[in-house]
Amino acid sequence: MQQKTFMDKYPIFEMTLSKSECRFENMGEIIDYLITQVETHPKATFIAQFDHLAHTRKIEGEVNPDILAAGHVIFCFGTKLPNAQVMAVRPRSIAVTEFADSFVINFMEPPMPVATEAMEGWVKSLQK
Repeated sequence: MQQKTFMDKYPIFEMTLSKSECRFENMGEIIDYLITQVETHPKATFIAQFDHLAHTRKIEGEVNPDILAAGHVIFCFGTKLPNAQVMAVRPRSIAVTEFADSFVINFMEPPMPVATEAMEGWVKSLQK
């Protein structure tokens, strides 16, 4: 798992797993696993699954031809609602992008350590 800054502005966590290193065979299986992790977490609530690749193709957007599948698990940890500004960083999502020989799993750094720890743990647990 690497911490990076995307576009010189967005703090993200990212892990690339070769398919031989991953416990799962495709993006769908990974998404299903992550949904289960969210649903069994005492502070998280599952919101939706989003097929980003299907959406981009539907609107005739640009897609890297190496991407086989791309989706998000959307959820919220929101344990406090102290002000309106916190709404700008919620809900959370974990993205899964499938390539011929690997998966890239990433998410934007949450402002809550408990969320960061949980999300990092879920992603790391994808590894065999």
